[in-house]
Amino acid sequence: MNLKDDPYKTFALVQEMLETPGILGRFDFNRCREAAAEIRQAGRLFLTGEGSSRIFPAKNLRCQVMKLGLPLAVATDGARQAHEYNLAPFAVFGASNSGQTKELISLFAHLSQQGHPRRYGLTANQNTRLASVSTRCFTLSCGKERAVAATKSVVEQALVYRSLTLAYEEDHSPLVACQAAAAQQAKEVLETAIDDRIVEAVAGAGTIYFAGRNNGVAEELTLKTNEITRKKSDYLEGTYAVHGVEEVMDRGDVVVLIDPFPEEASKFKEVLVDGVGLQVIAISSQPTIFPTIPVPPVEGYQTVLELLAGWNLLVHVGVALKIDLDHPQRARKIGNEFIG
Repeated sequence: MNLKDDPYKTFALVQEMLETPGILGRFDFNRCREAAAEIRQAGRLFLTGEGSSRIFPAKNLRCQVMKLGLPLAVATDGARQAHEYNLAPFAVFGASNSGQTKELISLFAHLSQQGHPRRYGLTANQNTRLASVSTRCFTLSCGKERAVAATKSVVEQALVYRSLTLAYEEDHSPLVACQAAAAQQAKEVLETAIDDRIVEAVAGAGTIYFAGRNNGVAEELTLKTNEITRKKSDYLEGTYAVHGVEEVMDRGDVVVLIDPFPEEASKFKEVLVDGVGLQVIAISSQPTIFPTIPVPPVEGYQTVLELLAGWNLLVHVGVALKIDLDHPQRARKIGNEFIG
């Protein structure tokens, strides 16, 4: 995708996606230093919100904390379900671009009534309802999005959450050391041309399945597929794609593997390609046995670059299908808006 050629340059979605490298390069990892210290003292962090404001940002952080082995317990679920939890021992961070998401505001108001002392909000707007029920609220620097599909804001939300681990990593975090390289590579990933055969296969699919780690990338791309390409999609966690769902797959479907496990590649080929007869595509920083959209390796930013590569694929597919990328017929920018 690019901002020079039609029809790409006409879409707000493309413009917002291509602002993401600049957001990566400018992000201040010290902006949440005080909140990070408070969260470290609590030792438990619950991340909540709805849709894109939770899927990638929250699950990406949880996965990174587990990989680093940090002494921080991270959990995540939707805000409505979280009403049923005892969150007293946790610091709670809730994200809503609009600051008006009903489920999250209800949860934070509930926690406020309980006297919960650590309620952190994250929004793209000033003076929101979310800010009024938070003990501390942070505003994204990326600005409002005009397209229905959230993109640049999702990445900045993830950076905010990831910055909370710097207190543990001290001077060893690759987030700062590799920030400039990540911004440059993000631009290249978004502007990379994608093989026409891959685009045609995805555009012609009945259902697009995304498979991969439970780190938010594949699941977020599953949601973006609905909003951007108007196609049916499903997220298959880990190796779920070869554990029964093949029974209902069709030869016309496509499976997109995000950073596939090398140990499982041959099984995916056996079950999905040889067995079902469908097309398998990979997004990966390593060579695979499948047609692959390459992602450059940048320490600390691999999941972000994988997400951006998925965006690029979906935009190419949407353009091939002659879809208005900015205006879905039914999807809304705010899923369930609080009206008080």
